[in-house]
Amino acid sequence: MSRNPFAPAASVSAALASRRSVRAFLDRKPDPQLLRSLLELAARSPSGGNLQPWRIVVLGGEVLDQFRATMMQRLATSPAPDAPQYPVYPASLDEPYRSSRFRVGEMLYTLLGIPRDSKAQRLQWFANNYRFFGAPVGLFCYVDRGMGSAQWSDLGMYLQSLMLLLREHGLDSCPQECWSVYHTVVDGFVDAPANHLLFCGMAIGYADPHAAANQLQSERMALAEFAQFRGI
Repeated sequence: MSRNPFAPAASVSAALASRRSVRAFLDRKPDPQLLRSLLELAARSPSGGNLQPWRIVVLGGEVLDQFRATMMQRLATSPAPDAPQYPVYPASLDEPYRSSRFRVGEMLYTLLGIPRDSKAQRLQWFANNYRFFGAPVGLFCYVDRGMGSAQWSDLGMYLQSLMLLLREHGLDSCPQECWSVYHTVVDGFVDAPANHLLFCGMAIGYADPHAAANQLQSERMALAEFAQFRGI
């Protein structure tokens, strides 16, 4: 991997190794045609029965500014979340999953210099999610309500393909399931069809290499902890 984790990736391996959730972006807009080509190429992702269930909405420029203003108005006047359409996390996380989630949060807030007991500061930082962390492009991923869990896995493969393609061109991203918490705001702004369900959002742009939040390198389990080999 390049010493600069935000440099364009020269291989799939480099793209995967350098992919991270970026939470601060430069004031630099990606080329719109490049984005279109990457969104199209990502559709070569695996899809059971070739259903291709992903439905994508991309916001930028003045439209994204208008959406941010709409979202900030919602948070200021009616911050209570919408009724959930799906659980982002299981109601009760067992180990090792609970500790893994807790650990990455503590790593981030340590980098930001926010103490564990400062709930107000943490909530203030978390609100940056709903500004797409200042990214110049915001993406929403929808799925038809008639689709099942197998098709939801296809969404993940599409989004992963897109994130790796972005890395190839020196762009970064942050996938954000938090947008599902305010799905009525997003649905209304993008005029989503009634049969479409919001899965997640994604911030896209050029990473600010000096931002503290972007120094986070989340941990991964050792191979022996999650993989078994039999007959090989």
